[in-house]
Amino acid sequence: MNKPLERTTAIVIGSGLSGLAAARELAQRGIAVTILDAADRVADPWRARHPQLRLNIHRHFAYLPGLPMSRRDGIFVRRDTVVDYLERYAAGLAVPIHFGAEVTRLEKTGDDWLVATATRDFACAHVIIATGRDRVPYIPDWPGRDTFSGELLHAASVGDLARFDGRRVLVVGAGNSGSDVLNHLARQRPAEVRVAVRHGPAVVPTRVFGFPLHRLARVFAALPAGMLDGAFRLTQRLFLGDLARYGLNSHPDGGGTRLVRDGIAFAIDDGFVAALRKGRFSVVGEVLGFERESVILGNGDRWAPDVVICATGYRAGLEGLLDGLGVLGHHGQPHHPQGEADARHPGLWFSGFRPTFTGYFDAASIAARRIANGIEASACAVPTVAPGNAPRGPESADARAAAL
Repeated sequence: MNKPLERTTAIVIGSGLSGLAAARELAQRGIAVTILDAADRVADPWRARHPQLRLNIHRHFAYLPGLPMSRRDGIFVRRDTVVDYLERYAAGLAVPIHFGAEVTRLEKTGDDWLVATATRDFACAHVIIATGRDRVPYIPDWPGRDTFSGELLHAASVGDLARFDGRRVLVVGAGNSGSDVLNHLARQRPAEVRVAVRHGPAVVPTRVFGFPLHRLARVFAALPAGMLDGAFRLTQRLFLGDLARYGLNSHPDGGGTRLVRDGIAFAIDDGFVAALRKGRFSVVGEVLGFERESVILGNGDRWAPDVVICATGYRAGLEGLLDGLGVLGHHGQPHHPQGEADARHPGLWFSGFRPTFTGYFDAASIAARRIANGIEASACAVPTVAPGNAPRGPESADARAAAL
């Protein structure tokens, strides 16, 4: 059976931060745009995160163009507030959003891109892929993993961390997501927590003398990575002490270098370092494999935890959709991750695939402007709305600020 074919100027795949920001920027310029999302509602990945989650970025950077973030949570915004924010943002866009519309095929056909879903196809001049860097939780295929009789899960699906009270927990990885889990476990009552690390993270405190360190993110972004490496090593030593004493060594490359070069974010301490110092948590070697009841660690030890939480990163999961195009690099990440034009593939754009010092909200806004500028400048971008009558976006910042 032939599926209906719809034509538009731009298709955005994904209705998260990056997709909504890109759609809003295009609609504000009178460029016809439609959003497709495989989920049944906005902010589905956020809803799946554990209920204690707070952003580790300052509220000053936690908003998209046209709509400020609520102040009700203070400096660091709660998960449910983010969900509510994205729902309101999507509702304020005069842009069609098709939910339950998983893209099954993407290919170039002449001057157009064909975007196929199960129920309909779209022909468009521009495709913006905004499904996110953290779309697919990744757990290494350790030997014996499938034979382990304990609970094995990814940090993305830990649920309410209070359920680990009284249990022996092994957290694999102490980077950005691992430190988040550890910070929250420090407020709970697990029987024992061990942290398996291969390369220690760059760790920074949430606050320095009460001042939220992330408020200086734009300053950090303006400095050379090498200078930041030294500055953060000094900050870690002055305010958190010598973590090597507790087995948490530092990666040979600094935190600034790893973020700029590899997209690996800092670990943010908000309690887990104190738990290390008090002996509530301990650091062990990397995971080498599993047995039925035990985890085999790098130092030859075996330990039998009740739960293994894998803070082992994510994959973008784009290979099946983009095979053969040559647009993906290391770990399946796009070569042009933040709205940069690709001369080899005109009309194909990516947003939301590169962490920045200021965080994903700000990165989404920057990429949205880059993409809209590129599309507006192209011959394919024909305005569909008369000047002065562009579709409205979310309410203005001033109006929303007054309401909040």
